[in-house]
Amino acid sequence: MATERRTALADAAVTVLAEEGMRGLTHRAVDRAAGLPPGTTSAYHRTRQALLTALVRRLVELDQAELQAAGEALPMPRTPGELTDALTDFIAQRLTGPARTRTLARYICTVESVRHPELRAILTPHDNAAHTAVRTFLSDHGVPDPAGRTLTLLYCVDGLVFSGLATGRRVAREEVEGLVVAALRGADPV
Repeated sequence: MATERRTALADAAVTVLAEEGMRGLTHRAVDRAAGLPPGTTSAYHRTRQALLTALVRRLVELDQAELQAAGEALPMPRTPGELTDALTDFIAQRLTGPARTRTLARYICTVESVRHPELRAILTPHDNAAHTAVRTFLSDHGVPDPAGRTLTLLYCVDGLVFSGLATGRRVAREEVEGLVVAALRGADPV
């Protein structure tokens, strides 16, 4: 029961953070969002930092599960077009679609991690099936330093997502395609 309650509070905190920003993330706001009596969040997470840490751990848990499932469900991309399509679909179907709230919360937490190294350590990219699929694709195509290029490509895709959310525009397939082509050339995206 306590684990389920902690998960529900972390999920509610993600929503509060995405909707109201860092200043709106309070124990009372999380209690309201979770539909729980006042003081519940404080009983489980005594400080704001403890609440924020629980929220970040939950974000990473959800993201990792989703990326693992996506990487396992999709066939290994064989062509640059297939990789572009997979990345574009993931952006539209998840990051800026149903998981938009989580994506917004993750960006807020990333900025906050500049002041809180313990959050940065939790948010550090982890290996998962989707990450492995991109790295394998680049390796199979003879890209030098496929591990480094994978991080560069995924960070650039992340930048497109951030820009799209910040400006309210949809990330275009052509933008993702340009990043994939640049990664295959071993060149920095322009």
